[in-house]
Amino acid sequence: MFKYVIFDVDGTILDTERAILKSLDQVLREEGHAYPIEELRFALGIPGQETLRKLKVDDLERVHSKWSQAVLEFSHEVEVFEGLREVIQSLPEIPVRTGIVTSKTKQQLADEFEPFGLTSNFEQIVCADDTKNHKPHPDPLLLCLAKLNAPPNEAIYIGDSVYDMQCAKEAGVKFALALWGAKQRKGFESADYVLAEPKDMLQLLNE
Repeated sequence: MFKYVIFDVDGTILDTERAILKSLDQVLREEGHAYPIEELRFALGIPGQETLRKLKVDDLERVHSKWSQAVLEFSHEVEVFEGLREVIQSLPEIPVRTGIVTSKTKQQLADEFEPFGLTSNFEQIVCADDTKNHKPHPDPLLLCLAKLNAPPNEAIYIGDSVYDMQCAKEAGVKFALALWGAKQRKGFESADYVLAEPKDMLQLLNE
């Protein structure tokens, strides 16, 4: 049914929640801003600069750079979700073509994603610095579709955040919720599919 599968990274391929929130909390405290961790969860799924802008952080460029370095200190807490590596590596056998649409910058992708050795499994990758508008705006996903020469009705976007779902809806692409990253269905009532674990992706794509 689908010929193109496009993935988000944070919370979908990589379990980065702890690293993102702990590093953000650390940097904000160093800058004199303290928030309960739960109030920072909105940061999961949007570009770092957008997060800091919403938090009304001064000297945004400097603090963003500082956060990008701080998150690497927590890299030991980041891992590929269990079972996902094998699923991704098996996708060409279906066959489907693959892409990534992430809120990471190119540098963040190089620092935080490439060490896991999965980059070569994706034909096209769209990062935060590839488009002026970011998720939940559809532009990043539309750019990936264009690079893949993929009709929207033949593609599916797999993500874990409301931003991912809104981006997919606006781009005319079906959305599958990665429940292993989202951890709850609340707020995702309009998701086209709910995947409880990575292997469910294969069942969906083989229908």
